[in-house]
Amino acid sequence: MGGGSERIAHGWLAAKGQAGKREAPACFVRGGFPSLLSPPPVPPPPAGRQRAGKAGETAKATMALLFSALRVLLGLFFAVSGVVKLTDQIAGDAHRQLKTKFVQFADVFPLKEFGYKPEPGLYMEIVGWMELIGGCLLAFGPQLLQEISNFVLTVIMIGAIYTLLVLKEPFAMCVPATVSLGLLLLLNIRGRGKCVKSKSE
Repeated sequence: MGGGSERIAHGWLAAKGQAGKREAPACFVRGGFPSLLSPPPVPPPPAGRQRAGKAGETAKATMALLFSALRVLLGLFFAVSGVVKLTDQIAGDAHRQLKTKFVQFADVFPLKEFGYKPEPGLYMEIVGWMELIGGCLLAFGPQLLQEISNFVLTVIMIGAIYTLLVLKEPFAMCVPATVSLGLLLLLNIRGRGKCVKSKSE
């Protein structure tokens, strides 16, 4: 009788020891804190959304590359235009025609109403240097200088269009200045959009 009680007690203690060796429940796995309190794993986005995101990034990169190429080409155009006004070594005929034109441009200078009329040669030289420096900065300068050169070149193009309209020149004469003005405004809007986006981020 006593031996049976001892065997029962021994078996009970052995069972209790085995139960104590069991692993903790799955909900108590992180330092004693229930794993149910930890955030659930985030499922990966659907494959279609991933493809759409990659396509959007590719489109943005392509647009950025196109605008960069446009900015460089437009800057080089202004730089070459400025060099033609400054020297006759590149395009002698165009330089001589521009010298004749700037005599007329000086006669309708916007500030003439206030008693100031620039000397045609100096007027042409100043515009040439502004276009050369502004074009180089627009093409290869840092962001701040690009914005400043864009503004300066925009003012020059507005003045050129005004002058041609006052002189009643043919529409074909206004096309280069009008197209250049439109492209400068496009780059300016693009640059402002990038600044607003970077500030919001």
